[in-house]
Amino acid sequence: MKKPVTINSIEEIKSKLSKIDDQGKKSRITRFIISALSSIPWVGGFIGASSAFHSEKEQGKVNDLQKLWLEEHHRKIEELANTIFQIIDKLESSGVDVQDRMETEEYLTLVRKGFKEWDNAETVEKKEYLRKLLTNAAATSLSTDDMIRLFIEWIKNYHETHFMVIKEIYKNKGITRSQIWSNISQSRPAENSVEADLYKLLIRDLSTGGIIRQHRETDYYGNFIKKPSSRRSKSGSSSYKSAFDENDLYELTEMGQRFVHYTMEDVVTQIGE
Repeated sequence: MKKPVTINSIEEIKSKLSKIDDQGKKSRITRFIISALSSIPWVGGFIGASSAFHSEKEQGKVNDLQKLWLEEHHRKIEELANTIFQIIDKLESSGVDVQDRMETEEYLTLVRKGFKEWDNAETVEKKEYLRKLLTNAAATSLSTDDMIRLFIEWIKNYHETHFMVIKEIYKNKGITRSQIWSNISQSRPAENSVEADLYKLLIRDLSTGGIIRQHRETDYYGNFIKKPSSRRSKSGSSSYKSAFDENDLYELTEMGQRFVHYTMEDVVTQIGE
């Protein structure tokens, strides 16, 4: 597997662009980079502060706070640049249709929105989801741009624990709440515990958000079949349904499956394939 080239600064980005002879390719990549950088407020300040730093350093006027700020943002610009070129390298190795898609305003709008949330993401995992989403959004026409925007919002709004539940259901269609919990935790808390309340909240968020649902049978035409109504017997349990229920089976909705496909897998390389 080809190891990605490490980009450490804005100057290295400029240098990399200057070595591209194909003007169409250079224009396409430049527009992508500008779209990504323009959505991140601190980039302009970093470029200006970096130039001023070198000038003041020669005059011996650099202070410790300024130096620390630049060091932190140098790390961030390196991470940002490498993410940008991971996407570009993947898309440039794809077909002509993908390269044409990269130049559309519709896709560049997604790039701006995606990198804005990438910069705000609290974890490496969320940044990876956004990288894969923007890559796959250019390389396939399976989902509309409106749906891609919704996926970006999901990544923004959901917590890592939500994604843990999503992954378990994706790997084990028809899994119960009890089984999901057993796979992500080693202890079984009481029903009136904070942990049980949090777990019920996760399931409720993902259910009302349209990502997961209880398993439903369908007919030949794809219509959901209603479950036969059942009356609770008088001898039934007097306690409420457990947060760690062992009966109801869970699965991803169609949108949930598409979300996982776009954000957690490097799978598509060509529009329509």
